[in-house]
Amino acid sequence: MGQLVVSPSPHARSSVSTPNLMYGVIAALLPALAVSIFYFGIGSLIVTLTSVASCVLFEYLIQKFLLKQTPTICDGSAILTGLLLAFNLPSNLPIGIIIVGAAFAIGVGKMAFGGLGQNLFNPALAGRVFLLISFPVQMTTWPVPQGLATNYIDAETGATTLNMLKNHFGNVADASQMFLGNMGGSLGEVSALALLIGFGWLLYKRIITWHIPVTIFATVFVFQGILYLADPVQFATPVQHLLAGGLMLGAIFMATDYVTSPMSVNGKIVYAIGIGVITVVIRNFGAFPEGMSFAILIMNAFTPLINNYIKPKRFGEVK
Repeated sequence: MGQLVVSPSPHARSSVSTPNLMYGVIAALLPALAVSIFYFGIGSLIVTLTSVASCVLFEYLIQKFLLKQTPTICDGSAILTGLLLAFNLPSNLPIGIIIVGAAFAIGVGKMAFGGLGQNLFNPALAGRVFLLISFPVQMTTWPVPQGLATNYIDAETGATTLNMLKNHFGNVADASQMFLGNMGGSLGEVSALALLIGFGWLLYKRIITWHIPVTIFATVFVFQGILYLADPVQFATPVQHLLAGGLMLGAIFMATDYVTSPMSVNGKIVYAIGIGVITVVIRNFGAFPEGMSFAILIMNAFTPLINNYIKPKRFGEVK
C-alpha cells in the first residue's frame, strides 16, 4: 500500500521554474542587446559574449571544484548575470577587465553567499561597482555611437548624457535621441524604447510586477521635478533623468530581482522609493554622475529589514 502524506495548506502547484523565469528575463533583454549592437557594433558583441561566457565558466568551476556541487549553469542564472553585467559596461572595455568583473560578480556577489537564492546583493551590479572602483578610467571612457562600423578598442569616445547633465548642460540632451538610444553610455542603458519593450514582455509573462519599476520612475520624476522647478538652470528636467543613464535598465531588470528585493507589495514600494531618492541625490549632489547602481545595492542591504517589518499577509488571513 502507498503511504498517504498529509501536509498543511496551502496546496499550491505551478509550472513556473527557475529556468523559465531566467530565460524569460533574457528574452526581454534581447531588444536592448540588438540596439546596443546597432549603435556600438562589434564591441558590444565582444563585451557581451565575454561577460556571459566568463560568468558561466566561473559558476561551473566554483560549484564543481570548490563547493563540490552539481553545476547548475543550465538554469540560466549565470547567463543572465553575465548579460546584465555586460549591459553595465562600455563597449570598448578590455577583455581582461570584463573577466575580472565576471569573477567578482559570480564568486563574491553570488557564490560566496551560497549561490542562487541566497545572495544579498545583485551580482551583476556588485561586479559593475567593483570594476568602477578598480578601473575608473576604463569604466568611464564611453564610445560615441557610430553604428555597426564602430571600432572596438580604438572607438571614438565622448561624454555621456549624464556627464553633460551633471555639468549643467541640460539643453544639449535631445530627449528623442535618448529615447531611441543614440547616445553614449553602457551597452544596455542607451535605448529607453528597447528597455520598455522588455518591460512590457516581463509584465505580459508575469515574471515581474509593475510596483518597483513604476514607483522608481515616479519617485525620480517627482523628486527631480521639484529640483528643476526650484532651479531650472542648475538641474536638468525629470524626463532627461528618466531617459539618461542606467535608470530604466536598473529599475526594470535589476531592482526587480526576486532574491534581493522585498516580498510584499508595500515593501516593494518602500524599497523602490528609496532607490529613486538615492539615485536623484547621487546624480545631482554626489561625485558620480550615475547613482542607480549604488542606490540598488544600498536598498538590497535594507531588503531583509523591510521584509522583517513589512510582511505580506498570511495565507488565509482575514484582516
